[in-house]
Amino acid sequence: MYVRTLTLRDFRSWDQTDLELSSGRTVFLGSNGNGKTNLIEAVGYLSTLGSHRVAADAPLIRLGAQRSRIGATVVNSGRELRIDMELNQGSANRAQINRSPVRRTREILGILQTVLFAPEDLALVRGDPSERRRFLDELCTARLPRLAGVRSDYDRVLRQRSALLKTAGRHARSRSSADLSTLDVWDGHLAVHGAELLAQRLRLVHELHPHLEQAYHSIAPESRTAAIRYRSGYLPPEFLEPGRSPDPDDAQALEEIMLRELSAARPRELERGVCLIGPHRDDLDLMLGSAPAKGFASHGESWSFALALRLSSFELLRCLGTDPVLMLDDVFAELDRRRRTALAAVAATAEQVLITAAVPEDVPAELEARPLHVETSGAADHRISRIVDPAVATAAASTVADVLATAGAPDTAATSATAAAPDVAAAPEISMDPGASMDPGASMDPGASMDPGASMDPDASTDPDVPTDPDAPLGASSGGDSAH
Repeated sequence: MYVRTLTLRDFRSWDQTDLELSSGRTVFLGSNGNGKTNLIEAVGYLSTLGSHRVAADAPLIRLGAQRSRIGATVVNSGRELRIDMELNQGSANRAQINRSPVRRTREILGILQTVLFAPEDLALVRGDPSERRRFLDELCTARLPRLAGVRSDYDRVLRQRSALLKTAGRHARSRSSADLSTLDVWDGHLAVHGAELLAQRLRLVHELHPHLEQAYHSIAPESRTAAIRYRSGYLPPEFLEPGRSPDPDDAQALEEIMLRELSAARPRELERGVCLIGPHRDDLDLMLGSAPAKGFASHGESWSFALALRLSSFELLRCLGTDPVLMLDDVFAELDRRRRTALAAVAATAEQVLITAAVPEDVPAELEARPLHVETSGAADHRISRIVDPAVATAAASTVADVLATAGAPDTAATSATAAAPDVAAAPEISMDPGASMDPGASMDPGASMDPGASMDPDASTDPDVPTDPDAPLGASSGGDSAH
C-alpha cells in the first residue's frame, strides 16, 4: 500500500499543494516550523480521522480559511482508490470515496493504513492511560474498521449514562425520588458496546505481545524483557493474561461481566456521578522485567519501548497481507546508533516510508530516500509552506546522498511540486467499487433509536451532489464557495 498523490487545500500552513509520491522512501527536509510535519499529519488524518498532535480539528484549518481539504490517491495491490476529507469550521466534516459522498466520515477508515512514529510517542510510556487507550483503539480500528462505529456508539452511550448518573445523584442527595429504570436501559447498551470493544482490545494485546517482545529485543538486546498486559479493575484475572487465546464467545461473556459489575457499582456511581465500569477506565501496562516502564524506565528505555510499540504495530498490520505506510516524524535525530539501525532496517522493507528531518544527515544514507525540500514564505502569522524538489532538475532517482554530495551548489532549477505535478484532484473518477474495502452496514448507528433526543451523528452527509471543481467544498456543486 502506498499514497500516490496527496492534495492539500488550506491545511495548516499549506494553502495549496498537489504532491506526487511513489513507493519507496521519501524524506521531507526543512528547518523547524516549515510545515514538514503537517504533511505527515494530513496523511495520518486520512488513516485515523484524527491528528496525533491535537484533539480538535480547528487548528488543522489554515488561519483565515473556513474549511480545509485533504485528498489522497491510495494504491493497494495495484488497485487505486481516491479518498477526500473536508474539515469545516462550525459544521460537520464531509468525506468522499472516488468523488462520491459518504454518509459518515468513518466509512473511509481502512482504505489507508499508516503507522506513525513521532516524538509525541514518548507519552505512550510516560503519559496518561488515555494515550495508551487511544493507541489500542486506533490499532484495533486499523485491523477492523467497523470498530469505529462501536467506539462512537460506546462514547455516545457513556455520555448519556454519565449525565443520567449526575441527575440521579442530585436527586438522591436531595432525598427526592428518581426513576432509575432508564439507567438499567443504558447499562445494557453500555455493556453491549463495551464488551465488543473489550474483546477486540484483549485480542489485540494477545497478538501484539510477541511482536513487541521481539521488536524491543532488537532495539535494546541488553535490556530487560519488554511485555504488555491489559489492566482492568473489573475483569477476572484470566481475561488479562497476554498468553490467553481469544474465544469466539468472549464478547458475550464480557457483556455479562460488565452488567454484573455495573449493578454492583451503582451506589458508588450515583454518589460520585461518574461511570466507574467500562473500557474507558482501563489501561495498558508496559513492563520491563517485573517493573512498570512508567516511572522506572530510563529515558533511553522509554524511547525504546515507544519505538517497539510502533514497530510491533507495523509488523502486526503487515500480517494482514498489506504493508501500511510507515511515517517517521523527525525521530532519527532523537535516536542513538542502535535504535537508528533497528528503525532503518524495518523502513528498508516497507513499501512506502514518509520521513521528516531537519537536515539530510539525520536520515541514514542506506535508506536512499528521495528528498523533497520544504520552505515557507510570507508574514509570520500567515506563512505558506511549499515544496521545492531538486530531483526535478536532476533525476527522479536522486537520493539524500546525492544532495549531500552537491551541497553548496546554487539551485537554479528548483521548482515547486505544484508546478511539477498534475492537479490530482481533477483526475478522472476511478471505477473501483467504493464499498470494496468496507462494510457499509457496519458504520450504521445501531443505537440510534435508543434516545429520541440524542443528537445526530455530526459526520453524516446529506448532500448528494458531487463537486466537479476539485477545490469546491465536498458535497457542494461546482458553483459553491471555494475552499480558499
